[in-house]
Amino acid sequence: MTKPVIVGTVLYDPKVAVIWGIISDFFNENGFPIDMVFYSNYDLMVDALLKRNIDIAWNSPLSWLDSQMRSGGRCRAIAMRDTDRDRESYLVVKADSGFKKVSDLRGKSVAVGASDSPQATLIPLSYLQNHGLIPGKDVHVKRFDILVGKHGDHTGGELEAFYSLSRGEVVACAMIDLNWQRWTQDGTINPNEYKILATTDKFDHCVFTVRQDFPADLEKRWLEVLFSMSYDNPKHREMMDMEGLKQWLPGRTSGFGPLGDAVKTFHFFKGGEI
Repeated sequence: MTKPVIVGTVLYDPKVAVIWGIISDFFNENGFPIDMVFYSNYDLMVDALLKRNIDIAWNSPLSWLDSQMRSGGRCRAIAMRDTDRDRESYLVVKADSGFKKVSDLRGKSVAVGASDSPQATLIPLSYLQNHGLIPGKDVHVKRFDILVGKHGDHTGGELEAFYSLSRGEVVACAMIDLNWQRWTQDGTINPNEYKILATTDKFDHCVFTVRQDFPADLEKRWLEVLFSMSYDNPKHREMMDMEGLKQWLPGRTSGFGPLGDAVKTFHFFKGGEI
């Protein structure tokens, strides 16, 4: 029996097990067995990848940077979702707030997600600092640390940041563009009552990661199977809708600049506090 390739992922929601059950079945049907290991947080998964307990890690953007830092740059980004490319985060305010530019937030309170959320905390706060508003000094930061360790995959903190804005506790909140789109469509946010005040630089999100010594032939075959998944297949579509994609794409590392700058600014991997 062929030894399965072991893929690690973080169980941020019960649907993750369903998603990977469908993916695993597809790989097995194509003669390339894989097995899954579910982790409660990304730190444990990065440990497992670097200790060779797993072969492939489904990394958040923050755990991709962590993997590279801890391995001395000896990891590769091999695949990602189409929706992982060119994301943005927004600073959202009430439409009748009178705020017209980001500098209007000076001296005000801004709500963000969990401390380790790239899209709802690190990148937006770095954006504020780059525009002359130092978090904790020029703006007060109200943080919602829900499920820290899952790097904002669980959007609870991000959603609570918006609710804080809706209750009038803060004048602005941060969220990723995908959640703005989702929440304005499902009625969570009334787009007539709220507006986007500022938009961050584009950034990339999750990426499948392997160690530098992962065999090239295994990687090639694994990617062939992954990329053959099709949104036109109803069963694949079920998984892709849950996972938020329509196509798997090759991995790239050109979109991690904004997050890389943010973790340096706030000394995140050295225990810095925001």
